[in-house]
Amino acid sequence: MNQQWKVPTEKLRGEYRPEDFPFETTEEIEALSDVIFGQERADRAIEFGLKVKQPGYNLFIVGPSGSGKSTYAEAKVQEVAQQGMVPQDWCYVYNFEQPDHPSAIAFPAGTACTFKQEIEHLVKEMERTIRSAFASEKFEKRRKEVHKSFNDQVEKIWKQLEQYVKDHNFGIEKTAQGMATVPLRFGRPITNEEFKVMPESMREEINQKSKEIEAEVTEAARRVSLIERQLEEEYSDLKKDTTREAIAELFNQLRSVYADHEAVQRYLDGMEKDVAENYRLFQGSEKSEKSLLLPFLEGDNKEKLNRYKVNILVDQSKASGAPVVFETNPSYFNLFGKVEYKGSFGSMTTDFMMIKPGALHLSNGGYLLVQAAELLTNPMSWLMLKRALKTRELRMENILEERALVSTAGLKPEPIPLDIKVILIGNPYIYYLLAQWDEDFQKIFKVKVEFDSDMDRSPEHIREFAGFVKRYTEKASLLPFHREAMAHVINYSSRIAGDQRKLSTKFHALAKVLVEASFWAEQSGDRVVSAAHVQQALNEQEFRANRIAEKIRESIADGTLMVDTEGEVVGQINGLAVLQTGDYAFGQPHRITVQTYLGRKGILNIEREASLSGKFHDKGLMILSGYLNGKFAQVRPLPVSASITFEQSYSMIDGDSASSTELYALLSSLSGISIRQGIAVTGSVNQKGEVQPIGGVNEKIEGFFYVCKEKGLTGEQGVMIPHQNVKNLGLKEEVVQAVEEGKFHIWSVRTIEEGIELLTGESAKTVFARVEDRLDRMFENLKALEGSREEK
Repeated sequence: MNQQWKVPTEKLRGEYRPEDFPFETTEEIEALSDVIFGQERADRAIEFGLKVKQPGYNLFIVGPSGSGKSTYAEAKVQEVAQQGMVPQDWCYVYNFEQPDHPSAIAFPAGTACTFKQEIEHLVKEMERTIRSAFASEKFEKRRKEVHKSFNDQVEKIWKQLEQYVKDHNFGIEKTAQGMATVPLRFGRPITNEEFKVMPESMREEINQKSKEIEAEVTEAARRVSLIERQLEEEYSDLKKDTTREAIAELFNQLRSVYADHEAVQRYLDGMEKDVAENYRLFQGSEKSEKSLLLPFLEGDNKEKLNRYKVNILVDQSKASGAPVVFETNPSYFNLFGKVEYKGSFGSMTTDFMMIKPGALHLSNGGYLLVQAAELLTNPMSWLMLKRALKTRELRMENILEERALVSTAGLKPEPIPLDIKVILIGNPYIYYLLAQWDEDFQKIFKVKVEFDSDMDRSPEHIREFAGFVKRYTEKASLLPFHREAMAHVINYSSRIAGDQRKLSTKFHALAKVLVEASFWAEQSGDRVVSAAHVQQALNEQEFRANRIAEKIRESIADGTLMVDTEGEVVGQINGLAVLQTGDYAFGQPHRITVQTYLGRKGILNIEREASLSGKFHDKGLMILSGYLNGKFAQVRPLPVSASITFEQSYSMIDGDSASSTELYALLSSLSGISIRQGIAVTGSVNQKGEVQPIGGVNEKIEGFFYVCKEKGLTGEQGVMIPHQNVKNLGLKEEVVQAVEEGKFHIWSVRTIEEGIELLTGESAKTVFARVEDRLDRMFENLKALEGSREEK
């Protein structure tokens, strides 16, 4: 086997030595103080975004899942918020001019509770003072004066009526139906028998007088009723004046406390007028008013007294710094609050005391963190949040009214000024989707905080990584890690980063290994996690997830899926693909075959014809046509047709990582030179024949290694990769050991020429010459066939 393209064993994985750690176990080091590390770009961006005060500078934190961006964002915001000012308290009070539009009042932090207590005390004092005023001698004297004035007028009317009736020889009797006039004779009422025997003229005279007297009685009753109404109004005015006088000093005392608070002054003015108008709420129930409905009336009075309460929406009395809220369920009502309803005698009622705050209220003056995906699943939440950030007003609306056939009566609380920094957290797909399709997005979220999927594998970052492990083990109550275990975790981090020079920032996946390694150490009765425990954790993770991979290898081993790992075949090669099942990826070899024959159709992609080929795979095959024409069609057109396929593949194939593999098989078929089946190939190619890097190199190599192991390692098997992918190698210990023992090999190539020499054992010059000879013969044959057709 050619040695010049072999990858040295030391480059097969990013090996970090345990002795490079300046400690024996993580117990000896200090825990990392920061929540995250290795994200300098994100750190600078979030520092800027959190501190700039101008509107529109809200943040969108972008990064891969499991990178710790949510934890970092919350910790960073908490850190900045501690240096911020505590915002105002907010409360809603009754609007005496527009009852369905409750008024919002702001107070310095922690003082809304005091205001509420003072209002409650005011109401109690008003109730006591008003009742005392109504029971005072002064009020009683004025009440009697009012009553006497009106009683004199009524008495005068009744006396005049009695004299008028008496002068006409009639009397008045009170009946259940009211007052009735009765004719008199000799000072006594005339009986029916006496009335019947009277002459007709006398009866008519009595009837006529009776009608006139009844008219006078009705008029007198009307005048008395009018006087009684005037009495009630005068009495009500007296009570209102008495109430005003009684409560004036109470309100003046409270006004002096809030002399500089205009909103409170307006509220107290409205409240004072309303109390005077509704004095009945404070005077208590009179005995004469008692009835079966009295308990309900008393309950109604208590409900009406709610108007003099204070609904504290946001209380900052226990806050330190600016508020931070992480809303995990950003529905509209959870963000913007709601007005609750309750059943009352078969109907739904509400008042300003049933206004409940949302996350925006609680975080106003501070910071609100929301997962972007959760927010966008609530479309109204996203639309209304944009509106609130643009208008800088926090409005509470009943969005269900828009979908109802009939709108319901409800409250429309006064908007509250909004001063907030919103931090959305999401993946790049959501960010670019919003940036492209939502014209308001870039205006509102001007700061992009981008998390990288990896960081440099520098000594500083490795030291910080160890500190991260120490902090996590303390937080999760895990066993300490030995430096050999730490080295193993570092190497695993480089593997999932896909680069020997990098460390992964997928802390979720790394934390999973830490937890499971500590578990297996505890199961073994050890007090320190070793490298063996880390490896056991990785092995167990793979075992739980690799059922499908093992089934495929079994099918290859028993010949169900045909993959040759020995011998040489013309126009046949082993390509490598990566399959993803959830969070587990594994490599699978595929037999790729090529047939070449006389014609001018060029390369036929069987997968594309069967609608099983993706766009990138199609592009790769078009590049092959460009390479072949550039290499072998300079003096004549290509007289060849070729069909290429992935054998026993029944699902969609995409990607161009097999384009170089397909080209090798095509050259083999044209030249008639066989390809070694023990070598699997991966890598894309450009039109100039340069091999290009691909992804999933470790999974592809390991996938072919395990197939070869199942079928028997011969010492001549291996995988050929692009030279650019050497830095991405992070192979498992079993594969590295097999390479060290010469049972398996890894080669890296730069060009198609190097690759074809390795696969065939022939020089590229020889292979290309054989291809030219074949193409020349095919061209002559094609010309002859076309000539004979023309003669016919």
